[in-house]
Amino acid sequence: MRDMNVVLSNDDGIYAPGIRAFYNAIKDLANVQIVAPSEEQSAVGHAITLFDPIKTKKAYKNGKLLGTAVSGTPADCVKLAICELCETPPDLVLSGINLGANTGISVLYSGTVSAATEATILGIPSIAVSLCTFTDPLWDTAETIARNVFKYALESKMPSDALLNVNIPNLPLEEIKGTQIVPVARSRFNEIFHKRTDPRGNLYYWLDGELEILEDRKETDAHALNEGYVTITPISFDLTNYAAMDKMRGWNVTGP
Repeated sequence: MRDMNVVLSNDDGIYAPGIRAFYNAIKDLANVQIVAPSEEQSAVGHAITLFDPIKTKKAYKNGKLLGTAVSGTPADCVKLAICELCETPPDLVLSGINLGANTGISVLYSGTVSAATEATILGIPSIAVSLCTFTDPLWDTAETIARNVFKYALESKMPSDALLNVNIPNLPLEEIKGTQIVPVARSRFNEIFHKRTDPRGNLYYWLDGELEILEDRKETDAHALNEGYVTITPISFDLTNYAAMDKMRGWNVTGP
């Protein structure tokens, strides 16, 4: 498996512990090249940089090379890695391990998922992995699950347009109930803007909110994750509403 070439990115930044956990999980299974944002880029979605230069530099921690730090977004990182930084196109792109779940509508906002999506747009299969916590992460659990998902992906020979979105409960491994292959939950954020005033009297707003599930189905990523299951969702970036297309076949907007 060491002949497998992998690009590893994230949205929490190249110094985040999650990307190091992902690297440790698979470093003996593949040749891993880390290309990640120089600073946290959570919830930037699929933004790309057009009007500023994208800067790169080697990132080190305790004198040890981590990888290439990029001044742009997660999608920028994957574009740059595939098109410029890799000597040959990678066989697989990995993103994570993210702190915080990426279920339901969060997959549209997530920089973690968007890094993986960018890979599939460029014809490279990808996996995004998230750990369902913001405090006291159990990295041993996350590493084991990430490694197992990676091995399954290799054995299944993922197609070039495949994107797997993986969410892991923050539980000891022995307490995880199993794995469920599920769709994303229909959900939305109930937005809250905290209104404040800075020392110069100017108003500013700080976004907050909670995820609301809009359905009762239990066979979704959000529900299964909350029940203690690892969830895996195959995702496509084709956003077409085919049911709506069928209803609109007779439209003729050029007529009188």
